[in-house]
Amino acid sequence: MTTPRFDIIGQALSDASRTRMLCELMEGRSFTNKELASAAGITAQTATAHLRLLQNAGLVLAEKRGRCVFHRLANAEVAQVLEQLAALAPSSHLHLAQRRKAGDIAQLRSCYDHLAGPVAVAMTGQFLDRGMLVEENGGFRACGHEIWPKLGVSLPQKPSAVARHQPFARPCMDWTERRLHVSGLLGKQILTHFFDQGWVRRNSHKRGLQITGLGLRALEQVLGLRCEALIDA
Repeated sequence: MTTPRFDIIGQALSDASRTRMLCELMEGRSFTNKELASAAGITAQTATAHLRLLQNAGLVLAEKRGRCVFHRLANAEVAQVLEQLAALAPSSHLHLAQRRKAGDIAQLRSCYDHLAGPVAVAMTGQFLDRGMLVEENGGFRACGHEIWPKLGVSLPQKPSAVARHQPFARPCMDWTERRLHVSGLLGKQILTHFFDQGWVRRNSHKRGLQITGLGLRALEQVLGLRCEALIDA
């Protein structure tokens, strides 16, 4: 029997500078050593050592593009685990509320390749209420519904071997809301559609996203969501 090496992951997550770099990478984009060093408030030389440890732990991948080396999270599963660990990490709800009010936590953000934050949680609630998603065996099962195509979602025609190991729709515990939002390929399709339709755009706040006027109207028409109240809360 193989024993999981939790100690290797624990060591990788035990330093605040490394966790800050991982949080930066949870946006889903790739960054250079210098950019991650700046985000963590450390020197480029120190960042190099930290990134090597994260790579050895299987959390980060490095890719050479031209003269630069870019770093990204190893995969979506790593991002999901980090988001769930963030929800478990010590942090009072009052502290989170104060940070929201100060604008330090985006109300809508990307969690690697899917949406997170109050709007994403509210959307997932609508999916469940309308029978578009069903909670089953601790996970989500997507059901056929006329709304999915309006959100850019194409449901799989039949299960595949890959789908059994990587479910199409997965629950992800939201860091700030302590409630579930949807991830997996379904979540990725939704985020891609939102960008393609101009419903959201990136802002200057790290993982933060901004809902455009088009997006506000679309979500109200398609799901009956009044996002202004969620964003201003």
